[in-house]
Amino acid sequence: MADEQKDTEAAAEPKKKSPIILVIVLVLVGLVLAGGISFFITTKVMKDTATDSVSEHHDPGIFIKLGDAKEGITVNVGGQKAGKFLKAGIVLEMNPGKKDNLADGKLQPMAETKILDTTMQILRSAKLDEFDATKQDALKKKLKDELNAKLGAGSVYDVYITSFLLQ
Repeated sequence: MADEQKDTEAAAEPKKKSPIILVIVLVLVGLVLAGGISFFITTKVMKDTATDSVSEHHDPGIFIKLGDAKEGITVNVGGQKAGKFLKAGIVLEMNPGKKDNLADGKLQPMAETKILDTTMQILRSAKLDEFDATKQDALKKKLKDELNAKLGAGSVYDVYITSFLLQ
């Protein structure tokens, strides 16, 4: 009989430990899941801001003014019937590491031709309401994106509009 009591006591002890182990395992699984979900959400949210911050931190660029040194660019806008012209000073911050576009701090002739052609095409094809002051950032982004598409990704860091006259 003493042996039977020992067997029942030994069998009773594991039953008490198993719910404790089960609770610990469930808590650990919950913590791992919570950590994984928060990591996933954080990386998705931070992905959008990370691409913006990477583009802001770069080596100092070389500033190139488009068109005439004093006058900038003069172009007809809004079509022939509109009779409007735009006189704008546009400065590009170029990536000095792109040797295809820059040599000794000056634009290569091929790159200059592509830049002027793309800029003039964008300005000529834009509607008059796109030159509103509230839409200036969209115009600069469009110029930057199109120029990077023509010259190679990362060629133009930023576009600055230093003067803007629409008559």
